[in-house]
Amino acid sequence: MFLDLLAVIKWNPDPEIFTVGPITVRWYGLLFAMGFLIGQFIFLRIFKAEGKPEEDVETLTIYMVLATILGARIGHCLFYDPVYYLSNPLEILMVWKGGLASHGATIGILTALFIYVNYSVKSKLLFGIVPTSITVKKQKRPGQSYLWILDRIVIIVALAGCFIRFGNLMNSEIIGIPTDVPWAFVFERLNDPQPRHPAQLYESISCLFLFFILFALWNKWKSNTPEGLLFGIFLVYCFGLRFFYEFLKEVQESFENDLPLKMGQILSIPLVLAGFYVIFRSTKQKVKA
Repeated sequence: MFLDLLAVIKWNPDPEIFTVGPITVRWYGLLFAMGFLIGQFIFLRIFKAEGKPEEDVETLTIYMVLATILGARIGHCLFYDPVYYLSNPLEILMVWKGGLASHGATIGILTALFIYVNYSVKSKLLFGIVPTSITVKKQKRPGQSYLWILDRIVIIVALAGCFIRFGNLMNSEIIGIPTDVPWAFVFERLNDPQPRHPAQLYESISCLFLFFILFALWNKWKSNTPEGLLFGIFLVYCFGLRFFYEFLKEVQESFENDLPLKMGQILSIPLVLAGFYVIFRSTKQKVKA
């Protein structure tokens, strides 16, 4: 009887929380922002515990937000429909129309953190908002190597991934394939009567578990964490599961039907292999704990 009740989970939340004039607040945007706000609080704790400049956290937050949005958007446009977006380049900027790719966000974050570690970027602002000039100079950050920052940033990324995927669920997007499992969702907003895998929820819960795993490992070793270990675990866990979850999702673009694997799986394979390499490299280091 209990499983029969679960089998009729009808999902039809309003993706909009409220509207004030021309401004509409959506669950996806709120959850996206919450991921980074809570992440900033956790990062402050990490920097304080390891004796790093706490003012760097604000700079890192700006880098992360911009890298995630720009990387995810550009990644979606180039990975899933390059012909259309290259023919209509202005639509790349129309983030509100939907279309963000986690693999693109990963590339964006890796690039932004490389700049953060190796360069100092300063800008002059007009009225405190509009940038009038940007100055970039090569400058290392003492005690913050590339792998050091990656090991700590993936803790926050895992948490943000949990919030973002739940935002996808609130939008009834990235739906799963039809199924008869007792926890299947019927996405009524899509006028689709078929019970489907809640693939967004699977990934959201997986990211939450990953956050707890990474944070626990950092909390155990802190500054003695072998460089690259947490980053490698993140890549293998996150994109390894992403590879398998893609079997439970509907294709995002029709061209994927002609591929031996879905685009998400193809993009995940090199990241998983890179993760294994980074873990292998980090295990050669002696843990000082």
